[in-house]
Amino acid sequence: MRPLTNTAQRGRVPVLLDKDLAIWDSAAIYDYVLETQPGTVAWPHGKRERAVARSLCAEMHSGFNGIRSQLPQNIRARRSPPPLSQNTLAEIARVEAMWADCRNRYGGPWLFGEFSLADVVYAPVALRFVTYGITLKPAAQAFVAAIQELPSIQRWATASAAESERLAVVDDL
Repeated sequence: MRPLTNTAQRGRVPVLLDKDLAIWDSAAIYDYVLETQPGTVAWPHGKRERAVARSLCAEMHSGFNGIRSQLPQNIRARRSPPPLSQNTLAEIARVEAMWADCRNRYGGPWLFGEFSLADVVYAPVALRFVTYGITLKPAAQAFVAAIQELPSIQRWATASAAESERLAVVDDL
């Protein structure tokens, strides 16, 4: 059976496929995961921490268009970054500052002390920085290293490397 999806949304990423259901919006994806996989990952425990985490996730959901467009996701590649716009450089600095602030304020190693949905939401950005060899400040680099050490990320990278499909828009940059 073909996944349930609006024809206008085909080709959108990220997308989560669960049998005959396609969920193509990042906020909808993490809400779905929270509902269908309780106990796997959650928002931070404290009310104030949850508010900050939701703000960070909403910013990721609706922003960072320079990072998205100039550093396409490809976890199996390693390449030099293209010339980055001032906007993209400012976005990278914003991500670094958020990561450092959260890790310092909440005690790391994760953004809010314990692993949370915020770490999941920012994992793809961390992996983009790896793909393009983006030089990061130590606090941001430590977060990227923690993301790379996750068994689920390692499985994702291994599965990605084994894929035979290549997309010219990403693989031929």
